[in-house]
Amino acid sequence: MSIAPSLGAPLLRMHFHDCFVRGCEGSVLLDNANKTTEKYAIPNLSLRGFQIIDQVKTAVEKVCPGIVSCADIVAVVARDVVVALKGPSWEVELGRRDGTVSLASETLTNLLAPFANYSTLQQGFKRKGLSVKDLVLPKIELFLTGAHTIGTSHCSSFENRIYNFTGKGLLGDADPTMDPRYVPRLQSRCKPGDQTTLVEMDPGSFRTFDEHYYKLVTKRRGLFQSDAALLDNAETKAYVELHSQDNTIDFFKDFGVSMINMGRIGVLTGIQGEIRKVCSKIN
Repeated sequence: MSIAPSLGAPLLRMHFHDCFVRGCEGSVLLDNANKTTEKYAIPNLSLRGFQIIDQVKTAVEKVCPGIVSCADIVAVVARDVVVALKGPSWEVELGRRDGTVSLASETLTNLLAPFANYSTLQQGFKRKGLSVKDLVLPKIELFLTGAHTIGTSHCSSFENRIYNFTGKGLLGDADPTMDPRYVPRLQSRCKPGDQTTLVEMDPGSFRTFDEHYYKLVTKRRGLFQSDAALLDNAETKAYVELHSQDNTIDFFKDFGVSMINMGRIGVLTGIQGEIRKVCSKIN
């Protein structure tokens, strides 16, 4: 991370995106000539750092060939980049095996969009066996609820909130739940139709893992509708407000627990799947 700190958020997000589609079994890493695997789906086009996973896999294979799965490597790297960005550490459970199927079409039905409302978020997490607390605490670029204490976002992910919230094309048609003083700042960075500009999700602190993003959410300065939605429910609102009060120790502890819980989604063990020799292709 000292070499490429900007890869921290994408590598963490990679773990989320892997686990929410088919489970934590490395399907997000698979590639093919037709570009029909998960990594080519629209929600995953912002993922980066696949070469880091490949480098780790190559190094591990030299020491203990055929033992460590690509899925485990993704989970461990996610933990390590959080630590490198001054965040918490947690004990990564190991023993996952790699899947052999990866379909871009499955991402849209499993990854929650940044414009999801609270009900959609809750249902999506419930399907994966996660709780309301997990919904709030893994707030690190889940593309589902957004990864927001570290990383950046394309303007296109929140453009509707600052230009055309009702869909009627009216002048000044911004999301009323967003701080009206913040909207002009975002508009100065993102022009209508902008598909390339990146905006910091936690301005001034986007390369440090901390609870500051919760402060932005309570001030109605979260980028995504999914952030604003967390204030629509009494329970999630209470968690957001708690962690906006410089409650770093509890935030770090809870985040680690939530990451462990997420890392258990749909794992393959025993004789299921395989241990890939190369992470981008099945054996």
